[in-house]
Amino acid sequence: MLAIWVVVGIVEPPYLLPGPVDVAKQFFVFVIDPHMWVHVGASLLHVVGAVLGSILIGGGLALAAHYLPVLRLAVHGRISPFLNSFSGTGWVLLAVLWFGLGDFTVMFALAMVLIPFAIINVRQGLESIDPEIVEMARSFGRSGFNRFRLIFLPALTPFLFSTLRICFGVAWKALLTAELFGGDAGFGRLFNLARQNYDTPLVVMIIVLIIAAVYATDRYLFEPTQARLSAHYEPV
Repeated sequence: MLAIWVVVGIVEPPYLLPGPVDVAKQFFVFVIDPHMWVHVGASLLHVVGAVLGSILIGGGLALAAHYLPVLRLAVHGRISPFLNSFSGTGWVLLAVLWFGLGDFTVMFALAMVLIPFAIINVRQGLESIDPEIVEMARSFGRSGFNRFRLIFLPALTPFLFSTLRICFGVAWKALLTAELFGGDAGFGRLFNLARQNYDTPLVVMIIVLIIAAVYATDRYLFEPTQARLSAHYEPV
């Protein structure tokens, strides 16, 4: 693929597809420019805020539906399917109308895309808990808080981390669109400025950087951590 990229970069004009050497040069320019790190920090803030918010909201809805059966149809039969089917771009446009341009707009749009993943994962974790263990804890006089702390929380830990891993990857996929329309800083904003200026090396560099960063984080941080969590909390 790298060889093909080199050949195509030689054949095609630089404004259509720059070669890997030009992209590498742009990367070093990016690293030493302090203004570029403002966009890096903004994108990280958007992703982290959206992921944490979606886990809290989605996990809270799944727990509410589990403990209050009257809410199960509303959460799993209405809210989750609606959020799962509505376009991420639609959430961005609505957020711009409601909140204007800014960090909250981007995080809101991303969180609305991620919440269904949290609801589904936490629901699967709750359904995997053996009801006989819960009934045994209740018969031994464990309070509701202690049952949640000693049974539910350890059982949910691998599912919560799996939710974190999934949402992290999906958030970066939707980030450029959210920042392109609703953000005033971040990779999406930088991507739009580079597109307007026909700075194709910067455009390609942003794409490569996001792919490399997300892959490295998932492969070398999330994957081994999830394997250890699954082994530690695996039911016996």
